[in-house]
Amino acid sequence: MNKQELADIVATATGNSKVAVASAIDAIIGAVTGAVASGEAVQLIGFGTFATGARVARVGRNPATGTEMQIAAAKTVKFTAGKAFKDAVNGV
Repeated sequence: MNKQELADIVATATGNSKVAVASAIDAIIGAVTGAVASGEAVQLIGFGTFATGARVARVGRNPATGTEMQIAAAKTVKFTAGKAFKDAVNGV
């Protein structure tokens, strides 16, 4: 499912226009992205938590040549599914 399909489903379920729902989805994505980028965790009870993680610098190998290379440290985004979401996926 892509963002447009999600907007169509939500618009049908709520009776709102597709344009209004698409705008709301964009606003939600923007708010979550901004919060996580600034280091905050975003917790949506029953759905999950978006947070930042850290990946340390390490030495890797170029698969084409086999030479060692430095891989820089990086921030990552992690998502931890909530209990209700996990239960829905597992059919519980």
